[in-house]
Amino acid sequence: MIFTLIDIALLTFMGATAFAILRLRSLFAVVMLSGIYSLLAASMFVALDAVDVAFTEAAVGAGISTVLMIAVLALTGEREKTPAHTPLLPLLVVILTGAALVYGTFDMPAFGDANAPVHLHVAPRYLHDSFAEVGLPNVVTSVLASYRGYDTLGEVTVIFTAGVAVMLLLGGRKGDDAGIKQQPVDEDGDDRRADSKDLDGSGGAA
Repeated sequence: MIFTLIDIALLTFMGATAFAILRLRSLFAVVMLSGIYSLLAASMFVALDAVDVAFTEAAVGAGISTVLMIAVLALTGEREKTPAHTPLLPLLVVILTGAALVYGTFDMPAFGDANAPVHLHVAPRYLHDSFAEVGLPNVVTSVLASYRGYDTLGEVTVIFTAGVAVMLLLGGRKGDDAGIKQQPVDEDGDDRRADSKDLDGSGGAA
């Protein structure tokens, strides 16, 4: 019962976040809400026992994607322009696409079904033949490091890239925008840089 309530709460928050993203015109707010949506999606994956997918979603959706969109905002405006056309055609496309995706889920096995193909064909081979084929006693390690080695390498690369991007965003330059500290001003209110120009002879009248 508690897991059902958690799923309902996460889906409610995701729906409210998506609706807010559609209604807002501030691009910065849209980027922040997109990161929140990705974190909610990662939490949903954790609730579905897909922790590896949750890590990837958090790293890509809330990490690298947010950094890239913030970088794009530095080159564009802060607010979205009001569209000149009506949104009926995009809305129709979204509805048809969503209906097709929902229709495709009807042929999927029930969640946790013991008679699902993955439990009848793939899992038994991993359990019985992984040690002879790979030589590792841990089945999970053999799957991640051998059978899904390229997939794991891609996930690690994505997470590493997202971590580097977040570190670059958080470890930005301090001080003014140009990265140059302002020169101190003396008691008379004159800039000391002007005095230095007078001393070396490059400034002032003869």
